[in-house]
Amino acid sequence: MKFLIDLLKGMVVGVANIIPGVSGGTMMVTMGIYQKIIGAINNLFRHFKQSILTLLPIGIGMVAGIGVFSYILPYCLENQPLPTSLCFIGLILGGIPFIIKPASQSLKSEGKHISFQHVIAFLILFGIAVAMAFMSETETHSAAFNLNIVLVIELFIIGVIASATMVIPGVSGSLVLMLLGFYSGIIETIRDFIDSLISFNASALLHCVGILLPFGIGVVVGIFAVSKLIEWLFEKHPSVTYSAILGLILASPIGILAKMKHNNINAVSIIAGIILLVGCTWFTYWFGKKTENIENK
Repeated sequence: MKFLIDLLKGMVVGVANIIPGVSGGTMMVTMGIYQKIIGAINNLFRHFKQSILTLLPIGIGMVAGIGVFSYILPYCLENQPLPTSLCFIGLILGGIPFIIKPASQSLKSEGKHISFQHVIAFLILFGIAVAMAFMSETETHSAAFNLNIVLVIELFIIGVIASATMVIPGVSGSLVLMLLGFYSGIIETIRDFIDSLISFNASALLHCVGILLPFGIGVVVGIFAVSKLIEWLFEKHPSVTYSAILGLILASPIGILAKMKHNNINAVSIIAGIILLVGCTWFTYWFGKKTENIENK
């Protein structure tokens, strides 16, 4: 049962990671698995078996979510942008109580009240996340990827940057990829890889692997590096870290709406969007309460 729950949570995180403006880190927090993932990554070599058992279902779910929804989400965002965007805003809002709770506990354990440094940390990170949402971007498509040593190095560096931001709650890794001009190219290459695998097209498959492998290695390196930093921040400055994370997370809905297209918005889409917003907010909160005891075992 726990394996299945983590699998479903991993899928939600995977889907979040490919939507510009939506933070995979935020969804990890709202799904109640953020610190568990960070701990497992940082203790991978020290407690290998336990860490693998923790990361495996979440990792499988993430890969499945990215693979399946790399086909579905572009269609939804293109044709029904408002309901799709409000759906993910609801998933974020429903998890906020599960962020406030440990933030309050960290204040109590430190014997502190909300102070100037907490407010500043919140406002600075909130401002950074909002500013990123309104930055312009230029896109590179998969057809423009001509494999050479320069591209391989570039993809590795992009993977490090993107994954580092994917781990930080409130910062959208896909939005950062978009700002760097690699979002469409990476998503299209993932779809091309799946299509090539299904059709047994060896040459196309090798081309996709040549692009995704250095990017994937960069992602792994970035995740390990940032996980160490985040674990240190939680150990040394937990309440301030939670304040900064809360600022990033509350800026996420602004980022989602800023990157949303404005086509097909009518009375039906508005009503559908409101229903999805309320429904997804309730679902995340209900799902969090239902799985809270399981996570703590």
